[in-house]
Amino acid sequence: MSELDQFRTDTRAWLEANCPPEMRAPMRGEKDLCWGGRNFAFQSDAQKQWMDVMASRGWTVPDWPKEYGGGGLSPAEAKVLKEEMRALGCRPPLTSFGISMLGPALLKYGNEEQKKRFLTEIARGEIRWCQGYSEPGAGSDLAGLQTKAEDVSDPVGGDHYLVNGQKVWTSYADQADWIFCLVRTSSETKHGGISFLLFDMESPGVSTKPILLISGNSPFCETFFDDVKVPKDQLVGELNKGWDVAKYLLGHEREMISGMGLGSGIGTGASGVMLGPVVKPVDPLLRAEIAAFDVDALAFAAMSERFIDQLKAGEAHPAMPSMMKYAGTELNKQRNELVMAAGGSDTLEWESERSKGGKPARDWLRSKANSIEGGTSEIQLGIVAKHILRLPGA
Repeated sequence: MSELDQFRTDTRAWLEANCPPEMRAPMRGEKDLCWGGRNFAFQSDAQKQWMDVMASRGWTVPDWPKEYGGGGLSPAEAKVLKEEMRALGCRPPLTSFGISMLGPALLKYGNEEQKKRFLTEIARGEIRWCQGYSEPGAGSDLAGLQTKAEDVSDPVGGDHYLVNGQKVWTSYADQADWIFCLVRTSSETKHGGISFLLFDMESPGVSTKPILLISGNSPFCETFFDDVKVPKDQLVGELNKGWDVAKYLLGHEREMISGMGLGSGIGTGASGVMLGPVVKPVDPLLRAEIAAFDVDALAFAAMSERFIDQLKAGEAHPAMPSMMKYAGTELNKQRNELVMAAGGSDTLEWESERSKGGKPARDWLRSKANSIEGGTSEIQLGIVAKHILRLPGA
């Protein structure tokens, strides 16, 4: 038996012994996600137990170095762990922007003190992050941001930056512990005057206001900074070179957005589409569309896995995140369209118990935002046309 086969056998046995039965049931929605953080309310003892036991093994971030709270697994071992978790039906022990976005950026650009402090807290589920990127006047043109961080080095206030400005579409800002934030530290050049700061959301001068969406949910917020003091040792990377950090992080963010809702196909089975507890029969044409979607989704999953391996190895084309983001966005929108078509008029119910509070309709409406968040689809297509297809005039 090879070492990898032995690892698979041992991993399967460990998961069977340590994953609580409750954490093997399919997730019913976003409320079943474990976000961690100092204010997170666990849904059950089993949810906390699952996060803690995985964190103690470093398997909330299996491919991170052990010295930063990770499992130190090789890419092949991390893939085996994912496969065995999927086979057993294990839920993700921890969902975190710290894992999917900030962590990779800190591993590449953070100093040793920042890595040991923040990565370890992320891996243990002790800190929840939000992202301070978009502004009212800087969305698709993110480099046009105007939130300022002034260098203040007075004897009384200490060595810090003073941050003033506003961010918008800040996901879960009202529930996050800390924020990773792009700020302007110089106006000499557009891209060269941006820096990457980390700071506590409970800092004096930070306030948030939820934005109500058409789906009825409110994951997004407006975030305001009024003379927020940020210690200089919370600058990631070099001063005025935060755009390099931002671009690297965006690659991981766009991969995350592209995979929203695509962990598996719709689930055609032999007779229809599963919508909650009810199986809705579908006509042959719709069934063919669903089967074609499942094939596309599986192909995208394989492509996404390859892209992440290339990204981690520094071999990915700079425009690949845009290509992946656009493709994943279109697939997720198509998935929700098919769910609505297969469910018929029942999926239009908005608040009934049978429709789980209108989940199909709310998810369908929510998927429309995928074309905007993380960079609009039009911007992504322009990048692909120019840098991958090299079309004239693009």
